[in-house]
Amino acid sequence: MAIKVCLDELLRQRGMTSKELCARIGITEANLSILRSGKAKGVRFGTINKICYYLECDVGDILKFDGELEADDEN
Repeated sequence: MAIKVCLDELLRQRGMTSKELCARIGITEANLSILRSGKAKGVRFGTINKICYYLECDVGDILKFDGELEADDEN
C-alpha cells in the first residue's frame, strides 16, 4: 500500500480508544476499522477533518506516503 494509515499510533499517543473516536466523529466502528487497516479505498475530507480535530493532529500525522506507486486496481 502506497499510503499508510497511522491511526493506531495516534490513538495510543492520545490515550483514546477507537470506540471513543468513532463516537466523536460519528462513524461506525466497522468503518473506522477499515480505515485503520489501510483497506479503505477512500475517505471523506469531512471525516479526516474530524479525526484531526479530535486527535489534535495534522493530516500528515494520519496518512503517510511510502514512496511507492500503487497499481490501480480499477483497470
